[in-house]
Amino acid sequence: AGVCKQEMLQKKNAVLVDGVILNGPIMDSKAGEKFVEEACKIIMEEVVQKADDVTEKVCEWQAPETLKQILDLEMRDTGECHQKLLQLCRDVIQYSVKTSHPRFFNQLYAGIDYYSLVARFITEALNPSVYTYEVSPVFLLVEEAVIKKMIEFIGWEEGDGIFNPGGSVSNMYAMNLARYKFCPEIKEKGLSGLPRLVLFTSEECHYSMKKAASFLGIGTENVYFIRTDERGKMIPEELEKQVQRARKEGSAPFLVCATAGTTVLGAFDPLDKIADICEKHGLWLHVDASWGGSALISRKHCRLLHGIHRADSVAWNPHKMLLAGIQCCALLVKDNSGLLKKCYSAEAAYLFQQDKFYDVSYDTGDKSIQCSRRPDAFKFWLMWKALGTTGLEQRVNRALALARYLVEEIKKREGFQLLLEPEYANICFWYIPPSLREMEDGPEFWQKLHQVAPIIKERMMKKGSMMLGYQPHRGKVNFFRQVVISPQVSREDMDFLLDEIELLAKDL
Repeated sequence: AGVCKQEMLQKKNAVLVDGVILNGPIMDSKAGEKFVEEACKIIMEEVVQKADDVTEKVCEWQAPETLKQILDLEMRDTGECHQKLLQLCRDVIQYSVKTSHPRFFNQLYAGIDYYSLVARFITEALNPSVYTYEVSPVFLLVEEAVIKKMIEFIGWEEGDGIFNPGGSVSNMYAMNLARYKFCPEIKEKGLSGLPRLVLFTSEECHYSMKKAASFLGIGTENVYFIRTDERGKMIPEELEKQVQRARKEGSAPFLVCATAGTTVLGAFDPLDKIADICEKHGLWLHVDASWGGSALISRKHCRLLHGIHRADSVAWNPHKMLLAGIQCCALLVKDNSGLLKKCYSAEAAYLFQQDKFYDVSYDTGDKSIQCSRRPDAFKFWLMWKALGTTGLEQRVNRALALARYLVEEIKKREGFQLLLEPEYANICFWYIPPSLREMEDGPEFWQKLHQVAPIIKERMMKKGSMMLGYQPHRGKVNFFRQVVISPQVSREDMDFLLDEIELLAKDL
């Protein structure tokens, strides 16, 4: 290093400040470009090209302590060599869960969309942040176009919106926006002096509603959970009772959150009836359609969200059913008077100068609680441009057709038992091993059945054959929740899922 420094200083016009040579770049661009090229080759060979290969493992399971040793996680004073870094890339891919695998059924996202993937490569390489037109012209226009189209599918004539890092954040935005609409002075004066604010949501809602109430200072005790029917849908009559109860208690109701596609059962709340109650009592209606919103794209299945056009705000995650790639989550708002900006703006003078040389209405960053923000709409836009609305509709229709096929196969097979007939892509069922099939229904039976799903899950993970989620729910013992999303999934994968459960549990 000393020799190199001396050589640099001997060059014409060499400048040394605080012992640091300032001439020329410090980064070796050629070496960096070579690393990117070779790493991209690994990504293509080990991730993209193997995405639909069912002979590959969904995961290469290792216990945490073992994986720590394999990956060599320690950071050192000196950097690793080129080949070691490439090996680390291979190791990361090898031991990560392959969410693009056709037999990854574990979450409410899965699969790979090649156009969305390319869009992510572009945005990662460009490294933009979406807050002002001057720094992110293309991606701001793309977000505007995508939001406009999503608003059309909801059924609004006009509206506003913003992409956020997750449906949980969209729900928090909506809760805060509803509160601001109810009492605008809260932005300056804070919580002091306000009445006890109360909001309503179903007992099947996403847990982010409790988190948002906690984070915003509303308090989880002021979230009134409304009873649901046997299918997991909010009961409107119960909502009416709870609103009246809150008013009698002297509280101030301000928000109802309905769910379109609950996380576990895939239930859709009766939006029209809930909207009637909200109109009657002057309450903001937010619809958490993070999971179920993509059914709006399908002319056949959009009926699931009948009445959503009456909502004041909607959360919708294209990264779920439509495969836009995590994260891709929009909050859409019916109000087009600038309510989002009024609620969230801080008017930072170093970003949002009003005397710029272009139309500053395109500087949308003041609608966000973030400063730096990813251009998440771009991957949805490029995918939509590639497939068209028809192609997106086909994805929804095929996923739900595969779900229906699996339900019918479950009914035919001994040992499989549905919890309920699904109306979306969530198929919830028990597997009853042969040893329990003649057992009398009672506490001991259910206690034993409760242990079945975790054992099967452990075996499938260690084998790497597939990933399937399970959970207990509302007094019911552990059951499997299978979710169909990926267009790579086939009828054969549905058959494999049932065959594999039987194989893994044959000795239970």
